[in-house]
Amino acid sequence: MKLVRRFLPQDTKYDFVSKRLIAYAFTTVLVLGSIVSLATQGLNLGVDFAGGILMEVKHQNGPADLAHMRSTVSGLQLGEVALQEFGAPDLVLVRLQRQAGGEAEQQLAVAKVKTALGEGYDYRRTEFVGPKVGEELIQGGILAVVLSVLAISVYVWFRFEWQFGLGAMIATFHDAITTLGVFSVTGLEFNLTSVAAILTIIGFSINDTVVSYDRARENLRKFKTMPAYDIINLSINETLARTYLTNGTVFVSVLSLFLFGGEVIRGFSAAMLWGVIVGTYSSIYVAMPVLYHFNLRQIVKGKQSGGADDEQAAEAP
Repeated sequence: MKLVRRFLPQDTKYDFVSKRLIAYAFTTVLVLGSIVSLATQGLNLGVDFAGGILMEVKHQNGPADLAHMRSTVSGLQLGEVALQEFGAPDLVLVRLQRQAGGEAEQQLAVAKVKTALGEGYDYRRTEFVGPKVGEELIQGGILAVVLSVLAISVYVWFRFEWQFGLGAMIATFHDAITTLGVFSVTGLEFNLTSVAAILTIIGFSINDTVVSYDRARENLRKFKTMPAYDIINLSINETLARTYLTNGTVFVSVLSLFLFGGEVIRGFSAAMLWGVIVGTYSSIYVAMPVLYHFNLRQIVKGKQSGGADDEQAAEAP
């Protein structure tokens, strides 16, 4: 424990609030850039949302000849076809446009692909998703994210005051929209695991924010004459070691998943890596500095009907 404490910042006195305007400008650029990218490029929707056929194919004798496979499958006149290496040189992900007709037509398309590729391949999984299902999944995913942000904001509002809820909502929206922006800019496949990653990031970020808010409210009541500017800085600095330790541990764990977890969870782990970074940033530079623009002292006085002035006791040795 002593070794850990040696590398963690102790009793820091960083002035985070003075950087708020730079942080607001940076945040605005990130959010607007994400919105522009989503509006112009959109998302690389996976079969979960776009509908179609997904086949995971393994070449039995070493690395697959992707160019040969692509020309073979494309020659079957099955509509839009996409092939990509899937985590290893001998693994290939084949995505086909959904075929007109019912399940029989989908099965026929899969049979055509297998026949055309011939011997030497193992078909590890095959998935079919209809357009109706994909549309419903998109609506469900959007609804889940929106409701999560609203529910968390209402929770923070009830637990603290509406000013805290507004700060939490801004920070959470920032984390969710910029994560979508990362998917749009990088072209990473956006599927159901990506939605799970966004919901996880929202929960992770709000946990960090609530810890800081708790400390800010506690300090507001503890130091009754200290300016709100100093209270916010003090609260961030007091929770900084906990933030480094907790978020650093999560980051290392997710990095391991990203490097060694395989292609199936690559999108999830990539989103989580971004989420840990942006969630930590938004808790410190977005959610907390926003409070500076409200009359926090008046808020606490309004909530406290009385009580002994314990500042002197708190500051006494």
